[in-house]
Amino acid sequence: MRTLITNGQIVTAVDNYVADILIDGETIALIGRDLRSIVGEVDRTIDASGRLVIPGGIDPHTHMDLPFGGTSSSDDFETGTRAAAFGGTTTIIDFAVQYHGQALNEALDVWFGKAQGKAAIDYGFHLIVTDLPDNRLPELKGLIDQGVTSFKLFMAYPGVFLVDDGTIFKAMTEAGNHGGLVCMHAENGVVIDVLVKRAIAEGKTGPKYHALTRPTKAEAEGVHRAIAIAEMANSPVYIVHLSCYDALMEVQAARDLGLPVFAETCPQYLLLDDSLYQSDDFEGAKYVMTPPLRDRENHERLWRGLRGNDLQVISTDHCPFCFKEQKELGRDDFSKIPNGGPGVENRMSLIYHHGVVEGRIGLNRFVELTSTAAARIFGLFPKKGTVAVGSDADLVIFDPDREQTISAATHHMRVDYSAYEGWKVKGVTETVLSRGRVIVDNGQWQGKAGDGGFIKRGTFS
Repeated sequence: MRTLITNGQIVTAVDNYVADILIDGETIALIGRDLRSIVGEVDRTIDASGRLVIPGGIDPHTHMDLPFGGTSSSDDFETGTRAAAFGGTTTIIDFAVQYHGQALNEALDVWFGKAQGKAAIDYGFHLIVTDLPDNRLPELKGLIDQGVTSFKLFMAYPGVFLVDDGTIFKAMTEAGNHGGLVCMHAENGVVIDVLVKRAIAEGKTGPKYHALTRPTKAEAEGVHRAIAIAEMANSPVYIVHLSCYDALMEVQAARDLGLPVFAETCPQYLLLDDSLYQSDDFEGAKYVMTPPLRDRENHERLWRGLRGNDLQVISTDHCPFCFKEQKELGRDDFSKIPNGGPGVENRMSLIYHHGVVEGRIGLNRFVELTSTAAARIFGLFPKKGTVAVGSDADLVIFDPDREQTISAATHHMRVDYSAYEGWKVKGVTETVLSRGRVIVDNGQWQGKAGDGGFIKRGTFS
């Protein structure tokens, strides 16, 4: 199958020019001006005049079909990856979970079973590690050899995900020795647990207390400790879903010292704020996620961190639970509200509108934050994350002038609300190619479940 994309404005993390792209099979074969006259017959021509042609988005933080809080996230790998594609994301890195007593490969096999035959776009895995005695340490290298080169550890959720500092140190040391990368959920979960129990005992059970019991200092302390442990382990570290300036200052200080510290934030921490918890009804439960939404004063400071490369990636932490029946599990106790929110479909348009259109970041930085940086950090570049000869033909034809209103009535995520209901954005995904196959064609679904494949990722360098 040969496809020719003509007259598009090709934008990568470093380039911005008008050209044609010839796709042969799954990869980009040729880029140049006026290719129609020299490439011969093609199976399909797509006119991208007046459109941006950008590398498919990479979302390195999703939770499809994740058991949590007595239920499971409402998007599975079929519905979640389809929604991702509609939003211009062509690769996700999801989180497989190892439970106590499981071998790491056994845990990974469960998530392979969830994804295979369902994923419509390519996917990789991080592995959440909750049980790592010394005799299991060699299993980390085994997974790295299989292309699962990153691991997530938690400082939060005692009794479920939390591991002690010694386990974090061992994991960082072993993973770092073999080119692996540890991703840290950095909060002081032990102190937070005390605050939560006190609030419940005092009858403070509404959604707003989820935020009030998870202060920014608890996140900042966790980030500081994660960086210190990584430095002792002589290992890089990646901080997930950083939400506030207190935590960002810890990352900035470490990077100023030249330490290999990386961090992501998410659209919700750039655009939404804790006033959404203040209603007297239960609506605030829609925004119960961890970390919680913060005071709006954090927004511009996080945008500044993105401009200055103290934050390298914008992910979503897509972990949706329906308001009805799922979020309602915590109607009488905020600590029982399943933590997480939807976002995988809206990331690209939200960041284009509030970043590029509103002048906070440039076009190249937009591509870097939503695709290229994640590809580099997580061992996918240059196969993914750029528009170059030899790279996978994961491409998005993006209309920079079209406007769209975000709504649960029209989104493709399997969740009954939108965190951005009624928001108008300028900049919309029009057509999406995944390894050369058109899976979204002028806003119409052309893909199918099972077309996505597991991507073996390279080691951290």
